[in-house]
Amino acid sequence: MVNDSPILIVEDEPKLAALMRDYLVAADYAVQCLDNGLQVVPAVRAHEPRLILLDLMLPGRDGLQVCQELRSFSAVPIIMITARVEEVDRLLGLDLGADDYICKPFSPREVVARVKAILRRSPQLVANQPARLLIDEDRYQASLDGIALDLTPLELRLLSTLAQSPGRVFSRDQLLDRIYSDHRVVTDRTVDSHIRNLRRKLEQACPAENPIESLYGVGYRFQLADV
Repeated sequence: MVNDSPILIVEDEPKLAALMRDYLVAADYAVQCLDNGLQVVPAVRAHEPRLILLDLMLPGRDGLQVCQELRSFSAVPIIMITARVEEVDRLLGLDLGADDYICKPFSPREVVARVKAILRRSPQLVANQPARLLIDEDRYQASLDGIALDLTPLELRLLSTLAQSPGRVFSRDQLLDRIYSDHRVVTDRTVDSHIRNLRRKLEQACPAENPIESLYGVGYRFQLADV
């Protein structure tokens, strides 16, 4: 399943950018391409990508300057792509906040492997979740207002489903389909039981709120107050 947040390729050699794009798309990643250093910061501010493949030598603004500014406001993983093989250039990129580097020429398979390795180490946060709530599905961890939530994997999937669409009403059947990937046969009361347990754990982190609302005969919706 393609992740909604793209891998951003910043490379001014069209053939090389297209080659990396094709391999990443084949590996099931969404991809966006830019060819000028001046385009990068506005693009990241508008929609933060999942990871950036950043060429060092770019028109408009070089990759080191771009990396330095990105690190002033974003922790997005950055892999520097460079034709410079000198150790000092590689170290400078890492000192400015790059997570890894690849030297040209390289195999596109290596690029895909490096991307996968970086993303395995990086928290994959649930898209659109409220700022107060952090959910890392890869590590089965969640926290609310900085307080860790001791959730079972099923409770985490349930919370993730609700939190990705704040204010949306989910029927019990919809929730069952999302939290049980094997589509086993269970009753509506199963969802109610999981909701009760989840509410109890959320209450420990925010005792003054009840972010999961029941709508009689319809289902449940999730909404956190902005504080």
